[in-house]
Amino acid sequence: MNMQAHPIEQSLTIDDIRAAAVRIEGAVINTAMDYSRTLSAITGADIWLKFENLQFTAAYKERGALNAMLLMDGDKAKRGVIAASAGNHAQGLSYHGKRLGIPVTIVMPRTTPVVKVQQTEAVGGTVVLHGETFDDAYAHARELEGELGLTFVHPFDDPHVAAGQGTVALEMLAQVPELDMLVIPIGGGGLATGMGTAARAIKPGIGLIGVEAQLFPSMYNRLKSADLPCGGDTLAEGIAVKEPGVFTSRMLKGLLDDVVLVSEASLEGAVSLLLQIEKTVAEGAGAAGLAAVLAYPQLFKGRKVGIPICGGNIDTRLLANVLLRDLARSGRLARLRLTLQDRPGALFKVMREFDAHNVNIIEIYHQRIFTHLPAKGLTADIECEARDKEQLDGLVASLRASGYEVDQVELG
Repeated sequence: MNMQAHPIEQSLTIDDIRAAAVRIEGAVINTAMDYSRTLSAITGADIWLKFENLQFTAAYKERGALNAMLLMDGDKAKRGVIAASAGNHAQGLSYHGKRLGIPVTIVMPRTTPVVKVQQTEAVGGTVVLHGETFDDAYAHARELEGELGLTFVHPFDDPHVAAGQGTVALEMLAQVPELDMLVIPIGGGGLATGMGTAARAIKPGIGLIGVEAQLFPSMYNRLKSADLPCGGDTLAEGIAVKEPGVFTSRMLKGLLDDVVLVSEASLEGAVSLLLQIEKTVAEGAGAAGLAAVLAYPQLFKGRKVGIPICGGNIDTRLLANVLLRDLARSGRLARLRLTLQDRPGALFKVMREFDAHNVNIIEIYHQRIFTHLPAKGLTADIECEARDKEQLDGLVASLRASGYEVDQVELG
């Protein structure tokens, strides 16, 4: 699929970004930037967080969408814009399009969750559902662009969009001039291109590290001439891009110091930490910068690191799962599988061990029939909550010492 932008000006300068900042001022939030003492202590770096999840649409994307629309001439604006997106770009365009009186059409795959359709329509967009994949939706949006005389606004491979995204770095370096490194999530590369261009111009020696989900290393492959597989079900769907931008790839090759990849477990841990420590909700892509600092501490130790929390649009049920899985990884929640003899009092005796170790039982799954054990055997899966891993390990050791066969069900 050809994902490159229209053949408009294919360069980006600090002047473009400063002009974008003036253009969008007052219509987007100059979000807070705060020092995190706890995350700094955990990582060994000085961590500053930029709360882009506090924009009206809960993501930085509205900066670039607004800048692109404000640069359109009157006739084009009157006819309207179109985009293919099931995420933050759709909401940013729709919200500011309605505010400016510019009709916005968003093409989404038929598989898009209803909540994303509703969110986009709620802020003023007209949603067209087409095809099974993003590629199908993109192709249809490009057809409608020509048929209806609309202007296509690319989510990342457009200098006007990247200029708007670059205003994040302008604000960060104005708020905390002593920053000496930025960690920037990368999907198609629009945010990293804009922020990188601004940061290099203001502070040429600043460190610039891009971050991608391990399952979608598309820009990593492009910049490092690698051939890692690209695809899968990632928590960071906001940066799950199989084909990075042509313009953004060219720009980032000369801007970034490195691109690192983060695992799903790292992304989950970062989302959970941001909620627990900073009391802020980040989507997977929004937490990717922190995930990188946690996964590669040697790269950031002793540095003054700026991290944009670039989005907070995460499904609440998914967020609940992430938090519970993090508790399991830390040893506070567990599922223990015990083999017992099918006789009166067997389960009661096990309960006494849990009581002795002050471990709380949440659920018990008792299985007599569908088991590999003989007819007189049974398995019991016990979900439980402990104070910490040491308390849980003590319980498991005590159960084994009492003759029970105990397995702990591990997370992927």
